[in-house]
Amino acid sequence: MTDVLVITGLSGAGRSQAADELEDLGWFVVDNLPIELLDKIVELGSGPGSFSKLGLVVGPTAHPEAVLAAIHRLRADHRARVVFLDATTAEVVKRYGSSRRKHPLDDGTTGMADTIDRERMLLEPVRAVADLVIDTSVLNVHQLKALIVDKFGPDPGTSPMQIAVTSFGFKHGLPLDVDVVMDVRFLPNPHWIDDLRPLTGLDEPVRRYVLDQPATGEFLQRFEHLLELLLPAYAAEGKSYLSVAIGCTGGHHRSVALSEEIAGWMRSKGHRPRITHRDLNH
Repeated sequence: MTDVLVITGLSGAGRSQAADELEDLGWFVVDNLPIELLDKIVELGSGPGSFSKLGLVVGPTAHPEAVLAAIHRLRADHRARVVFLDATTAEVVKRYGSSRRKHPLDDGTTGMADTIDRERMLLEPVRAVADLVIDTSVLNVHQLKALIVDKFGPDPGTSPMQIAVTSFGFKHGLPLDVDVVMDVRFLPNPHWIDDLRPLTGLDEPVRRYVLDQPATGEFLQRFEHLLELLLPAYAAEGKSYLSVAIGCTGGHHRSVALSEEIAGWMRSKGHRPRITHRDLNH
């Protein structure tokens, strides 16, 4: 059976780069595909002598209902997944400014930011049905490549569901691509301790300080119990990816230490989480 991967999302969020990385991984990729041709390409690609891995990068469209209908048909007849690439409006504006290219939905009546926001609104129903949402706002080309290889390379792991754990700072904004968000700002902040301020949650003194707080143990116990319920339930529903984000104020201390603890607990349960500290270098 052909493994079909549909890549969609905002213009400027990295669809073509994702397509290039998939090709390097051995996928047969059709980039900038008009949605009207999707069914025909899948029919040709999954027939006799078909490709084992088919990547379809859906081009920009002002008719998301056609994308939704095509996804529904694909899922009815094939093993199909949908990846939605997202990015903040400010980041997409910056990328178009650097490339000096015209946004495909720009009709000359609004500014770039308004055009991007209009596309975001149009594509929200498509984003809602995606198996995986990737926020490329803070990813450079090497980080996006590593993520694509991790998700769609030859050895994606033995766990039935791929899990990502991310630490972040609320002052830098919520991640766009997460399923579960936990706020750990209720814990004392190591930032206010002079010896701990220049360190991070990856350093043992900060880790020890965070874990030794009276509320930390109970929080971890209750959150782990919640995950024990959620992980098999999500897997039973056919969810292929789960992203968990742990946030504190700046994304340097509490969220980092606790993300590492939670990822370690997941490994002890047989999962292989990918851990990222989004704001560690801010």
